[in-house]
Amino acid sequence: MELRRYVHLACILSLISIFTTAKGVEPATIPVGEDAYLQWDHWPYQRIGARAYMRSTYDRRGGNEGADASHFLYQLADDDSVTLDVAGTGILYFARYNHWHGSPWRYVVDGTQYIVQESSTSDPNHPAAGSTFIPKLLFPAPLAATWAETKGADLSWVPIPFESSFRMGYSRTRYGTGYYIYHLYAPGAKLSRPIESWRGKTPPSTEVLELFNRSGSDISPTNATEVHGSFDLASGATRVLINISNGPASLRKISFSIPKEQALAFGRTQLKITWDDRKDPSVDAPLALFFGAGTLYNRDSREYLVRAFPSFIRSRPERIDLACFFPMPFFKSARLELTASANVSITNIFWSVKHEPFRDSPIQVGYFHATFRDFPRPERGQDLVLLDTRNVEGGGDWSGNFIGNSWIFSMNANLGTLEGDPRFFFDDSQTPQAYGTGTEEWGGGGDYWGGRNMTLPFAGHPVGARNLIEAKNEEDKIQSAYRFLLADLMPFGKNAVIRLEHGGQNESTEHYQTITYWYGAPAATLVKSDELKVGDLASERAHQYVSPDASVPYEITSRYEWGVDTIPIGNRTNSGRTKAAAGTNFSPTNESQSSSFVVYPEQTDRGRKTKSETEFSLRLKQANLGVLLRRKLDYSFPNQRAEVYVGEDTKDDSRRDWKSAGIWYLAGSSTCIYSNPKEELGATEHNVQTSNRRFRDDEFLLPRNLTEGRQSIRLKIKFTPVRIPLFPGYPLPEMAWSEIRYEAYCFVEPEWRKN
Repeated sequence: MELRRYVHLACILSLISIFTTAKGVEPATIPVGEDAYLQWDHWPYQRIGARAYMRSTYDRRGGNEGADASHFLYQLADDDSVTLDVAGTGILYFARYNHWHGSPWRYVVDGTQYIVQESSTSDPNHPAAGSTFIPKLLFPAPLAATWAETKGADLSWVPIPFESSFRMGYSRTRYGTGYYIYHLYAPGAKLSRPIESWRGKTPPSTEVLELFNRSGSDISPTNATEVHGSFDLASGATRVLINISNGPASLRKISFSIPKEQALAFGRTQLKITWDDRKDPSVDAPLALFFGAGTLYNRDSREYLVRAFPSFIRSRPERIDLACFFPMPFFKSARLELTASANVSITNIFWSVKHEPFRDSPIQVGYFHATFRDFPRPERGQDLVLLDTRNVEGGGDWSGNFIGNSWIFSMNANLGTLEGDPRFFFDDSQTPQAYGTGTEEWGGGGDYWGGRNMTLPFAGHPVGARNLIEAKNEEDKIQSAYRFLLADLMPFGKNAVIRLEHGGQNESTEHYQTITYWYGAPAATLVKSDELKVGDLASERAHQYVSPDASVPYEITSRYEWGVDTIPIGNRTNSGRTKAAAGTNFSPTNESQSSSFVVYPEQTDRGRKTKSETEFSLRLKQANLGVLLRRKLDYSFPNQRAEVYVGEDTKDDSRRDWKSAGIWYLAGSSTCIYSNPKEELGATEHNVQTSNRRFRDDEFLLPRNLTEGRQSIRLKIKFTPVRIPLFPGYPLPEMAWSEIRYEAYCFVEPEWRKN
């Protein structure tokens, strides 16, 4: 009877899906602010009209100077060194600082300054025990945590909305390291609530705090259907755990319980999940790493190895419990299977799976993925590619959300690998939209967590001895971390490339294993519709490019930010903080030296610069839901800001009704300020550094109401200079708007069917 009811419901939902797809389905609502947590069941949903970015204090020259600390866009004053400066409508979802360094931090929200600090600020040479953010009421646990809990970092997941601009400044610069994740939204995007400026008065809701505090418990829906059982698994054998064939539905819980003495073997068991009878599984990963830990060895008998929001690993007197709660929609079937390692049998395995009907359109969501990669011998000079969606499950276009990693960074108790920076690229961008300051920072720690273990709802270092000497056995040498993204997830519309530097200059030879968590549909929500190559006369004529005050086309020979440009030959020592700070073995201009070889050669391109206005036309897909406009530029010109207008693409200028689309702003330049005094209270420094990486790809979101239904649009870009010197008294350089290439990517419905 129950099966018949599900089949009947599935038929009805399939008919609804076919009808709505034919008529066109509106994009899913984007949960914003606290809704991004409270509506966590919307994790799998597409975010059309939203973009995520991660900025940081990384070494702009590609090395690891100061352990990627204290590189500032500019300094407004000696007590206001700016690390983040953004224009548009958005939300700062995450901020990470190394201890109290840099505090007080200046949050300037839509022109109003608020002071955020840490309780160790007043006497940083004698840090306060049990430190907290101040105001504590606005940054409460568990949405915020300081170094005492995280073992090295101050973290905040408190949403900070802004309507038109946000700027962050550090009052002190000693070891001022940090990274920040924020979202920008196209005007008119379908949001769960309006974006209203943070006013520094209202604390996070009790409901959100209670949700965070439920981490480590069963957060699955109580009314979902639960199936459970027990079995034994012979060595090398494969067992189909469950094969659900009554979709559309969504898995809401996967859990296991095993005898404690069999934990290590069970952690090496392989989990596979295949959706809708697809050719390849979307999850194919070792169980321990899938649930957030590199091993199930519990060196100090903690209750929780992992106490994260979407998963936990919990120890009871006789058993180990593992559970995960990622929503996992599917439309026909879901098959879960386990494969044991060779020469190991596991008995008395208890399992449980919860699922519930899925009632929304399939085109609004993506499949859950956990993509496993094994790097026994990382390639020197090259980032580890943890995920390239162009090469998974048949390749092609994928759209969805990147939602985190679980990774082993050493199997030999070596913490020196942790200088490696995360770099994430989305939708053909040659510039990483996300660039971090190091591997342990990505895992929510600082200073290598001091070698200690910790677990938080969205970040952790669950396993691993402090060093090789203290390791109790081979399992204890395994070092792993996790980072989950929810409110700060990173949408993509065409492809995602998730990369991680191994060691400070891609020199580590440690054995890495990684899992990348993501939601993906096998179709694009961003489709490139046109490209203007500025400086190419034929392309300019085809796009009616007009810029009366622009320079003549000129050549630029430079690089993007892809990692270390050159590396020494024969030097295979791991870089650390002391070595990196001294600049040992790194020179961005030593291609001609026989002691090094080029990793990323220079490229040459052509473009123009202007100090007034530019107009041009771009073709669109008529059935668009808004447009992402991308510009390749020369980043040697600082603080490039312009007003963007959209008009009808007509030859009759008198009929063109220009509509404002907003402000396009890219703060900073390839020249930055490095200030990292030796003493905590040392005076601010003014060290000017210029990178050899002048190429950038930058993005701007055009609202749907100015693009939908149009086959082409006319754009006007009006340069409005921001005259901020690198520091007070420093001469202003030339200011201009740089144009090398413009590309139009149209937001569209993903065209895919259940099959």
